[in-house]
Amino acid sequence: MRTRKIGNLEVSAVGLGGMGFSHAYGPGPSDVEAIELMRTAHELGCTFYDTAESYGAGENERLVGRALAPIRDRVMIATKFLIRDPLPPGELLKQIRDRLEASLSRLGTDHVELYYQHRVPDWVPIEDVAELMGELIEQGKILGWGQSQPSAEQIHRAHAVTPLTAIQSEYSIMERTFETDVIPACEELGIGFVPFSPLASGFLSGKYTAADTYTGDDVRRVITRFETDNIRKNQPLLDLLTNFANEKGATPAQISLAWMLHKKPFIVPIPGSRKLERIHENLGAADIELTDDEFNRIETELAKIEIHGNRTDEDIAKLRTLD
Repeated sequence: MRTRKIGNLEVSAVGLGGMGFSHAYGPGPSDVEAIELMRTAHELGCTFYDTAESYGAGENERLVGRALAPIRDRVMIATKFLIRDPLPPGELLKQIRDRLEASLSRLGTDHVELYYQHRVPDWVPIEDVAELMGELIEQGKILGWGQSQPSAEQIHRAHAVTPLTAIQSEYSIMERTFETDVIPACEELGIGFVPFSPLASGFLSGKYTAADTYTGDDVRRVITRFETDNIRKNQPLLDLLTNFANEKGATPAQISLAWMLHKKPFIVPIPGSRKLERIHENLGAADIELTDDEFNRIETELAKIEIHGNRTDEDIAKLRTLD
């Protein structure tokens, strides 16, 4: 597995998102199976694992911690804190400290390599949070920090106080909003960019049909690209990926990730993989190299395709109101 630099950290070119092991995509593997999958990913070269306090109300951090305990000194762990409601600055900073300590306890470690602010609402005093992150770095509690879904302006403000290691935001062939200003800001400032949902919640694997249904806490119930009409309308995109996959002896998912890896050297996707074959497939994308000509051909064809549906935090929130 090749490695890449995100800020001051060196990680595998493709990481592993842990969220799906605990929630958001319907019934997953048992804890025993999930632990085995995470360890297998490391055997295949993965050194970058992502979790958050909000995934399964802390259970995902516990699971990731158990899985990585035997190889803790050979992996990089990223986790996140999420503050939903406005708080006075002093209380906010205390809560961040307390949440980090709780995350470290669940993970069974004395530090994490990367600590993200899970979302950056307008009311957050960005400079105060950035200063606190600098203190936590000095204390050795974290090695670097980041933001999830920030604007370019928020990135610049935070980075000016304590340099950011990485930005984690949604990015895929189906969702390219951040190409306009956020990814350029990362390039300008030397910040890594870590796409979540790099396969558009699995859509880009080409394995879902209009006949599929979803239940429980499966976010595909509310992600509009999985609506029946949109699945049909997005078929030209899947056809494009399939054609290139056939040329390269790869899969549509691998081409989607290879396209992203070709785009910028500081981009490190973290697909969530809950089956052994998907672990092999997604991590194997790091070995697929697109030529400049192939990449440009994909870009040219993508420009002709209209994407239908998306994934928004507002839509995800609707899941709480469904039976």
